[in-house]
Amino acid sequence: MSSETSSPAVTRTEYDLLGYRELPGDVYWGIHTLRARENFPIAGTPISTHPDLITALGFVKQAAALTNLELGLLPADKGTAIAAACAEITNGELHDQFVVDVIQGGAGTSTNMNANEVIANRALEILGYERGAYHIIHPVDDVNRCQSTNDVYPTSIKVAVLFSTQRLRDAMRHLSEIFGEKSVEFSDIIKMGRTQLQDAVPMTLGQEFGTYQVMIDEDISRLTESASLLRELNLGATAIGTGLNAPPRYGSLACAHLGDLTGLPVGRAENLIEATQDVGAFVHFSGVLKRIAVKISKICNDLRLLSSGPRSGLGEINLPAVQAGSSIMPGKVNPVIPEVVNQVAFEVIGNDVTISFAAESGQLQLNAFEPIIAHRTLESMAHLVGAFSTLADRCVSGITANTTHLARTIEHSAGLATALNPHIGYAAATSVASEALRTGRSVVEIVAERALLTPEQLRDILSPSSLVGHGSNYSAGI
Repeated sequence: MSSETSSPAVTRTEYDLLGYRELPGDVYWGIHTLRARENFPIAGTPISTHPDLITALGFVKQAAALTNLELGLLPADKGTAIAAACAEITNGELHDQFVVDVIQGGAGTSTNMNANEVIANRALEILGYERGAYHIIHPVDDVNRCQSTNDVYPTSIKVAVLFSTQRLRDAMRHLSEIFGEKSVEFSDIIKMGRTQLQDAVPMTLGQEFGTYQVMIDEDISRLTESASLLRELNLGATAIGTGLNAPPRYGSLACAHLGDLTGLPVGRAENLIEATQDVGAFVHFSGVLKRIAVKISKICNDLRLLSSGPRSGLGEINLPAVQAGSSIMPGKVNPVIPEVVNQVAFEVIGNDVTISFAAESGQLQLNAFEPIIAHRTLESMAHLVGAFSTLADRCVSGITANTTHLARTIEHSAGLATALNPHIGYAAATSVASEALRTGRSVVEIVAERALLTPEQLRDILSPSSLVGHGSNYSAGI
């Protein structure tokens, strides 16, 4: 039959175990989706808010259809139409038809049925039939053949998270590169390092920014490591991991097709019963997201502190002004970009707590709370992508240094006395530091006055290379 169809009817009637219901004729979802919409008016946010999840569902269902074709479990016309409908979803089409709430009961059954119905009705159109003609292509008997929500849904979540990981890693690398550029730009600017908010010893501003780059690079490695745990899938496990209603070869073939379709190095879990009930990989991955959030929030705290003032605070760096800071204080500019990143971090930390509780609450052969695990994990990742990109482009790339102020603080800091310990002894250095703090005079001035060192010795000891040489590799932006 032709793929051309007439305009859909105004309404259509569908049936399930609870009875008949009338649906809008122009939607691709069906009665199971309708009931889920009515049952779960929770977040008011549809699953389509996570496009990676919808794309992943399309790939999983397409892999299943290709496997069923290969095993002769679906007629060629049905299987080909189902696979074609899935391909449209993976290309970004029909996402608006995934309308069930992100927070739902049923361990993801509503999401799986939403996908089954959309795919079935689109496949019917491809074959030239009207939506709802389930005697031709059935959402469960055909689209969901050899599958269960309990293997389709967790597999789709893992694929979605792997897709999202690629974008988060790219955003983190971008910010890392910006910090690296600033590290080189600031490599010759001496400043006072601090411990417990008190003057410690000198360093370069380049070392400070280079350290932020190293912190982010370490988290990129941890993110990549944790994502590798998500490549182990339970596709073919069906209900609880025994593979009931699926041929023995189905799972391995479906995973192979999924890997080919997505380009991801995924594989079938060795123990499908364990893989169906254990969500430990999500707990571990969420913990890494929390680590990333904690560390980027600390960096933002530093940026806000270093730019504080600008006259009555530290005022060592200037953050780019991106908007007026006050409706009452003229000329005030606030560190709004680091502030928004802080808030994303707080959210990610809270999401990790939610995921931990959801994982702990699983019972026996299934965790019924994977919908909230999926929602919070994907939400954390999407917001972190935005946070890292915004911080890089709207803040860090435009940071400048207050070099005159930094030089003045170095000159008058008692912390310089620490560099003199090996040359004049701890007692003399302590006396010099105490006098500098009491009088406001510089360490250099007091040492020269007391003739503790010659001007040439002082110049060598307090040169930038001597003061910060042990950590100079960071100023190269590693």
